[in-house]
Amino acid sequence: MDLIKAIIIAIVEGLTEYLPISSTAHMGFTANLMGLEETEFLKMFQVSIQFGAILSVVVAYWKKFFDLNNIQFYFKLAFAVVPALVLGYLFDDKIEAILGNQIAISSVLVLGGVVLLFADKWFKNPKIDDEKGITVRNAVTIGFWQCLAMMPGTSRSAASIIGGMAQGLTRKAAAEFSFFLAVPTMLAVTVYSVFVKTWGKETANPQKGYEMIMASQDHIMIFVIGNIVAFIVALIAIKAFIGVLNKYGFKPWGWYRIFVGIALLIYFYFFK
Repeated sequence: MDLIKAIIIAIVEGLTEYLPISSTAHMGFTANLMGLEETEFLKMFQVSIQFGAILSVVVAYWKKFFDLNNIQFYFKLAFAVVPALVLGYLFDDKIEAILGNQIAISSVLVLGGVVLLFADKWFKNPKIDDEKGITVRNAVTIGFWQCLAMMPGTSRSAASIIGGMAQGLTRKAAAEFSFFLAVPTMLAVTVYSVFVKTWGKETANPQKGYEMIMASQDHIMIFVIGNIVAFIVALIAIKAFIGVLNKYGFKPWGWYRIFVGIALLIYFYFFK
């Protein structure tokens, strides 16, 4: 993978990580369209650039993350991330093995789009407009909703935002809590995927481990630039998403998912 293709994938990651349209699906489709093989190195790159996206939330909401007087904020995130850690560890690989193909992912994109079209009608009269109004019970429930994202193509952001609205949060409050929850969730997933699933699997074989280490050293600049690009783009996308969400709701994202999902179904069914 050359630098230009790496930057394109990083841009896609930054744009889609916090939008309700599935970043994993978009990175996978982008890599496929560029003719990249699904190697362990590509998987490691796609996962590792999430560090840049994670950092963008911390920077965008630094006052919230570094407010040591609001200990409840950390407790809520700690409880909310538990369902994803437990269920993800137990079932993520099994679900991906069954539903990880492009046809299934494209279908889930369409179904998720239909859900987003009706989300604003389903969850009316929200009562919680700030993170401080979220109870631990609300947080844990949102954490379980987030687990729906184990189904490829669902979108962690979409699942947790809908879960938040189901708990009485406003669109903005649900979106922001989804951003906050992404930090511990994605950090755990990224560390586990890179150092246990990918790196650990390769280093189980000494020769493959050596090749992986050499590849990582040869392409260290790609990893660095990829994270920088993902960070900058995600920072912009977060601000833009909140603005669009407040003004138009979920319909633009719903129609986008449906259009892209159908286009990809046609592409993968008839041309691949």
